[in-house]
Amino acid sequence: MSTYTNYIVTDHRIMLGKPILKGTRLRVELILRKLAQGATHKDLLTMYPSLTEEHIRAVLEYAADVLGNEDSLLSVA
Repeated sequence: MSTYTNYIVTDHRIMLGKPILKGTRLRVELILRKLAQGATHKDLLTMYPSLTEEHIRAVLEYAADVLGNEDSLLSVA
C-alpha cells in the first residue's frame, strides 16, 4: 500500500472531489503546479504553514502512481 493514502483523500463535498491533502483544502494539483513553476519545498512550507515534507513527498508519489497507470497525453510527432 502506498504511503500517500495516509495524506491524500478525495471527497466529492470538498473541492469537487479533486485529490487534496487530508485535513486541508490544498489540492494535489496546486502543489504540483507550484513545484513545476520552480517553488522549492521550503517555499511551499512557508506559503502553506499546514504543509509538511511528508505531504510534498505524498503528492509526488501520488503523481507518479497516477502517471504510471495512465496513457500519455503527448503524441509522437
